[in-house]
Amino acid sequence: MDNLTHSLAGAALGQVGLKRKTGLAMPALILAANLPDIDAGCAVYGIESLAMRRGITHGPLALLILPLLLWGLLVAFDRWQARRGTRPARRLPVHRGWLLALCYLGCFSHPAFDWLNNYGIRLLEPFSHRWFYGDTLFIIDLWIWLALGVSVWLSLRRERQGRADWQRPAWIGVTAVCAYIFTNGLITGAAERTATAALLASGHKNPLVVASPPPLAFWRRDVFWRDADRYGDGRFTPGVGGNLDITGKPTRMDDPRLATWVKGDPAARAFLFWARMPVAESDGDAIILRDQRYMQPLARDRFMVRVEAPETASYPE
Repeated sequence: MDNLTHSLAGAALGQVGLKRKTGLAMPALILAANLPDIDAGCAVYGIESLAMRRGITHGPLALLILPLLLWGLLVAFDRWQARRGTRPARRLPVHRGWLLALCYLGCFSHPAFDWLNNYGIRLLEPFSHRWFYGDTLFIIDLWIWLALGVSVWLSLRRERQGRADWQRPAWIGVTAVCAYIFTNGLITGAAERTATAALLASGHKNPLVVASPPPLAFWRRDVFWRDADRYGDGRFTPGVGGNLDITGKPTRMDDPRLATWVKGDPAARAFLFWARMPVAESDGDAIILRDQRYMQPLARDRFMVRVEAPETASYPE
């Protein structure tokens, strides 16, 4: 998910009352909720960063070490302010046990949210390179922004007014988001079961079906499927059903040139390591690799790589 979602999740956890457990609780929750995304710096490597993101910093070793590092920095910061006489008088005393627990809670919330979309996350890195997918939320969900943003704002407003029930809006927001995620999971499951049944009935063997929510219209699903050598797509809406292209077209991933060309192209190797549903398109003497999940007009040029014969290969930034 995007970093605003992660930040709002950390803030909402604080406003349900956890920020009263220790000094620096809110910074701990918000910073920890974004901490695994320190791998964003690898974006300077262009398309090769697809094989680097959502890996080691989202895996079990990082989730064990990163909260400890953040905790140490926050404790040191509190001490530094105390020595200089600049520590805010209204800040609660730092309870080291609670502060460490909140660092872990915020950090764990990050892969939990990242797993929910169809981009993928390597939850077991470095012990396994396997990608995991939740296919439940769009990668930027405006409804979650609205629910968490409004609930945090109302909670802070009540707190400033001195009301005893200041945590209630945050609790309502967190509960609503959990119900929203659960509902989206049910919609995705129904879409994937419906599409799989239709494909099996038409003779496709062991099809991979991915149902992805589009922006805003969370009740709908864009459906992508593939089998050994063909791929297609469709739409699904609960209570209405959907339309599915069950014939599809060739993935062209069996192009004999690919096996040789990809070996000498690090960008292509990185792309295929990340790609869940790769397809190939001929482009003169070159081959363009794309992923079905990101072939929409606004995404198709960001998630692709052009592969050429090794002696004439040139790769985009």
